[in-house]
Amino acid sequence: MKVGVVGAGRVGAVLSAALRSAGHDVVAAAGESDASRRRISALLPGVPVAKPSEVARAADLLLLTVPDDMLANVVTVLAAAGAIHEGQVVAHTSGRHGLAVLAPAAEVGARVVALHPAMTFTGTHVDLPRLAGCVFGVTAPAAERELTERLVADLGGTPMWVAEEHRTLYHAGLAHGANHLVTVVTEAMEMLRAAGADDPAGTLRPLLEAALDNSLRAGDSALTGPIVRGDVETVSAHLTDITAHAPQTLASYVALARATLARVVTDGRLLPIRASRIAAALDRAASGRSDGPADGRSDQGRTPHQEIR
Repeated sequence: MKVGVVGAGRVGAVLSAALRSAGHDVVAAAGESDASRRRISALLPGVPVAKPSEVARAADLLLLTVPDDMLANVVTVLAAAGAIHEGQVVAHTSGRHGLAVLAPAAEVGARVVALHPAMTFTGTHVDLPRLAGCVFGVTAPAAERELTERLVADLGGTPMWVAEEHRTLYHAGLAHGANHLVTVVTEAMEMLRAAGADDPAGTLRPLLEAALDNSLRAGDSALTGPIVRGDVETVSAHLTDITAHAPQTLASYVALARATLARVVTDGRLLPIRASRIAAALDRAASGRSDGPADGRSDQGRTPHQEIR
């Protein structure tokens, strides 16, 4: 097919390059920023840069790879301008959106598909081999199922069918797992750097790779560390030193410690009385208090059960 891409960001340029490698003809790309134009030059050499409406008119397959919040407006404007036509395939790569956002295109007879790669992108050639085996969260009408599977195969991926009403939850799972992981890892490196590590990334890499592999295989039964062991004093010491030397990481440490604590109490791995002491330490750290009881009661006299709720 003749492929046009509107929004040649990290995702759009890479997916277009992959489709080109699979034998499709990328005929035009739209990208306003200098970074987008550099990506077009690097990943799609020879492909002309054009206005979005011109790209849409030239394409059999129109890839819309713009930010989520811009997508509805882009589809509406292109459809109203007559740039989207009957029989044309219009696919977006938003994780959050399904087919509803493409309604203006469907109304003029376009074949609509939601096609989201569950992958993080750099916008360079490094991303192309990563597409092999990548899962794509796809939503499409029954009549377009074969087309959608063929496009995913051309991209080297595997389809995961996501119901329209579950698109946002699907995307939230990916964002929580990947985006928040980046934040946690970065903060862990900041703590290690403050502790004197010359190579925080090298220190963490073997541990994180093992932890990720174990958690993907076994879920939270792979949990180790002071919370699952009920080491109240260790957690308290962590909170003291984090507050003193890496205070920007305290909020996420406390939030994730609370979530971990709830999981290990619910399944019985940690006794409530011990959990309540850890919960009290987390509460004190979050409120900026360095002292207080550690016997399962807070200053307000809450019971252990109430403290870990």
